[in-house]
Amino acid sequence: MSIPNTYNATAVEEKWYDYWMKNNYFHSTPNDKKPYTIVIPPPNVTGVLHMGHMLNNTIQDVLIRRARLRGYNACWVPGTDHASIATEAKVVAKLKSEGINKEDLTRDEFLKHAWEWTDKHGGIILDQLKKLGASCDWERTKFTMDADLSESVTKVFVDLYKKGDIYRGYRMVNWDPEAKTTLSDEEVIFEEKQGNFYHINYKIEGTDEVVTIATTRPETLLGDTAICINPNDERYTHLKGKKAIVPIANRVIPIIEDEYVDIEFGTGCLKITPAHDQNDKVLGEKHNLEVIDILNDDATLNENGLHYNGKDRFVVRKEITKELEEIGALVKVEQHMHKVGTSERTKAVIEPKISAQWFLRMEEIVKPALDAVLKDEDIKLYPKRYNNTYRHWLENIRDWNISRQLWWGHQIPAFFYGDGVEDFVVATSVEEALPLAIEKTGNTALTVANLKQDEDALDTWFSSWLWPISVFDGINNPDNEEINYYYPTNDLVTGPDIIFFWVARMVFAGYEFRNDKPFSNVYFTGIVRDKQRRKMSKSLGNSPDPIELMKQYGADGVRVGLLLSAAAGNDLMFDEDLCAQGRNFANKIWNAFKLIKGWEVSETEAQPEASKIAIDWYKAKFQKTLAEIDANFEVYRLSDSLMSIYKLVWEDFCAWFLEMIKPAFGSPMNAVTFKEVIGILEDNLKILHPFMPHLTEEVWQLISDRTPEEALIIAEYPKATEYNKDIIANFEIASEVISGIRTIRKDKNISFKETIDLSVLNNDNTSKDFDAVIVKMGNLAELSYVDAAVDGALSFRVKSNEYFVPMAGAIDIEAEVAKLNEELKYTEGFLKSVQKKLSNERFVSNAPEQVIASERKKESDALSKIETIKASLASLV
Repeated sequence: MSIPNTYNATAVEEKWYDYWMKNNYFHSTPNDKKPYTIVIPPPNVTGVLHMGHMLNNTIQDVLIRRARLRGYNACWVPGTDHASIATEAKVVAKLKSEGINKEDLTRDEFLKHAWEWTDKHGGIILDQLKKLGASCDWERTKFTMDADLSESVTKVFVDLYKKGDIYRGYRMVNWDPEAKTTLSDEEVIFEEKQGNFYHINYKIEGTDEVVTIATTRPETLLGDTAICINPNDERYTHLKGKKAIVPIANRVIPIIEDEYVDIEFGTGCLKITPAHDQNDKVLGEKHNLEVIDILNDDATLNENGLHYNGKDRFVVRKEITKELEEIGALVKVEQHMHKVGTSERTKAVIEPKISAQWFLRMEEIVKPALDAVLKDEDIKLYPKRYNNTYRHWLENIRDWNISRQLWWGHQIPAFFYGDGVEDFVVATSVEEALPLAIEKTGNTALTVANLKQDEDALDTWFSSWLWPISVFDGINNPDNEEINYYYPTNDLVTGPDIIFFWVARMVFAGYEFRNDKPFSNVYFTGIVRDKQRRKMSKSLGNSPDPIELMKQYGADGVRVGLLLSAAAGNDLMFDEDLCAQGRNFANKIWNAFKLIKGWEVSETEAQPEASKIAIDWYKAKFQKTLAEIDANFEVYRLSDSLMSIYKLVWEDFCAWFLEMIKPAFGSPMNAVTFKEVIGILEDNLKILHPFMPHLTEEVWQLISDRTPEEALIIAEYPKATEYNKDIIANFEIASEVISGIRTIRKDKNISFKETIDLSVLNNDNTSKDFDAVIVKMGNLAELSYVDAAVDGALSFRVKSNEYFVPMAGAIDIEAEVAKLNEELKYTEGFLKSVQKKLSNERFVSNAPEQVIASERKKESDALSKIETIKASLASLV
């Protein structure tokens, strides 16, 4: 089989992905193997691949491929999320560009457009993931609006309502005026912004007196229904029982008393606007105040806004400030830094708004989820620091607002028979709702036509919190074979930004609906940033196109580049040079393979001693690395695992091992060594396959003709065994000796084709196991052991051993003495610093035992080296 001279990543990646798909390696069905299951964090159906997706899905693919190699029944479920707010916004914008307003359409007409949009754009991101090499079980692809998943959502809503956990009520909610929907608390981002404090005078009814109120939102004064003072504030004792007049509106409002008011903050007086502030609403209910809503859904003022009716809130803020100034009610305006709530999706400034909404009670549902992570550790978060974030949110959680004023999504299964807030029944269908409505009202004349389903849709997360269960139909068919086999899943890989939106809620759902955790481990990736530590985004223009990156460096090269820069749980400082490093790594492996396959193999050639010890050494080094890889995978340090493999393959295999065993120019390779080399190469490919699947499959298939049952993707992962630690330590010494020989050759311009002699003063009693390797790689005519320094020879030291290379001509003794003196000075300085550290009682008392042992070893090695250098000097002087 001919091997191309250069590695063509594009052709190779397409070829082997098609091969894997054709042979159905990604598909999983329940069997007698142990399952390993992950569910993809479903990207938005309208989304396209970005660097965050690349990192997240590369990590998932590494985990699933490694599990497959280790004999697990690996199942990676892909899918997309319907993303109510984001998708509806895109569809509305598209319609607007075509001259169509959503308000002019019926719900069914709008949904037809939404489905057309979804059908057109919905598969893009999943197709892009295939280019990355993602080995998802594509036959299991799910969409949160699939019929069976929608049925699950409806069933869960109805069940929770019947249990009393879901309720409907008028509450102060977070209103997004751009998306025109409510948001949960978790979807509001509080940002520090520069604003103003407006000091406004309110007249006291029947007097010439005024009271000054400070506010950041002067436009809301049109909805004021009281002024509140602290009953203990002596400044305002005279105002008790009096009334004030709202400027511009000229509405008379009561002055109430409540200890809620902070005497020290602002002017000590509060304007109370129950319709537009959560705390004001609480005070309003307590004191039975009128509620005046001044805003429309798009944050323009309504008829209660008087002559500002129809104008945007921020326009009104400017204009009402000017009017207050004109009528002499504005005292002053001060700059003020404060936190402003903004929509996580649209970035619009949130307005507090009283609205009839649906809520899920949180008090009881969070308890098992807290214990699972923080007490029982049934679920482990990596890095562990996220335990504190998780705890803080769950211990301070409020009821979840699950209704959205959207059409795209799961319509709330509530059916109204009247206009009252309680005039409804909850059921999975209108047919099921009818008898419930008749029973509740006693009105036997009711028909299906009299029932109207709630127009609102459910929060997107109310479907995705069921994801690990619903993808296996565990809600509709709670005892089916697949849910019993695959659930709970093993690992979840996601970003920390959705720990509240999704991760914690999946834990709630797991214990609520399956009485079991949804997964065992959650690995939070970092955020992908550029070299200036800025988060990558389209708006900044600092995010490369992942598809273009893969065209340039190959999918495997980009995967390596991402993971080499992704320290566990920390933000990733993405550097495109690392993708080039990944591509170079692929080329290095390719060239090494070409070298091996280019050897002529002889069945009669004897195996050299150098090859025997080289094979024993590499197998030990491989096992040591395998142990490191496995240990790092246990704690999700995938970057460290990859780096261990990188060093093993690049340095140990390519730079050392192949040089140690390759035959002399023009000579054949002995069959015994060649067979071992092929076995070693195959083991290298197995541990590298999860990270660089396409390249490794290509090399694996070129090694020999393989049947589909022998493909690398389903090969057996190397078994961990005990290994010879001494041979690894002895090689470290041998490699330093070889480097010393090479330095002398370079310094003295001695060709590597010319043999030289080497004599060893073996003060350390170093093993001679690698002598054959030293002879070969140093191109030595003779290696001998001596009892004393060799006069007139060039020398170098490794630990306490001294190595001599006799020279045909006289050496420059003066230069050699100067070099030795310089080395002696450095070593004595190093010894002094080590001994200073060891003489520090605080250091010795507090440092770990292994650190002390390491310092004492350094001291011992330095003393031996100084003795050896002095002996060398004595032989030259």
